[in-house]
Amino acid sequence: MTIHQDDPHRPDVLDLLGEHLTDMFAESPAESVHALDPTALTRPGITFWTARRDDGSLLGCVALKELGPADGELKSMRTATHARGQGVGAALLARVVAEASDRGYRTLHLETGTQDYFAPARRLYERAGFVACPPFADYRTDPYSAFYRLTLT
Repeated sequence: MTIHQDDPHRPDVLDLLGEHLTDMFAESPAESVHALDPTALTRPGITFWTARRDDGSLLGCVALKELGPADGELKSMRTATHARGQGVGAALLARVVAEASDRGYRTLHLETGTQDYFAPARRLYERAGFVACPPFADYRTDPYSAFYRLTLT
């Protein structure tokens, strides 16, 4: 598996992000969905990566959004259905944590769902050292959102 910066408008990535958004809206009320669409993932301050097999097939994606000079947010973390349980999510998460550290961020934040559907993601984040925290940035308390942070320094 290789992880590289990529274009969220590539056809296979668009399919994966479409699946991601469909699932987010199926699991949460619209006002509680904070997933970014492909165009938002190309905005300044956002870095987007994909994980691919050696043959180029897409395994997953993740983004890092700069919140400020010392803080970032994990966004759009998704593992392709066919690649789940193969360590893709852990590898993508490690890539983002390494990048956040390299940038000198003190804190990496994320928002995920509270429903059972999101339990594997929450376990992954907690195993990586993320701890529950209050809402950050522009988020507000929401029964469908769980907020986490990882202290990097």
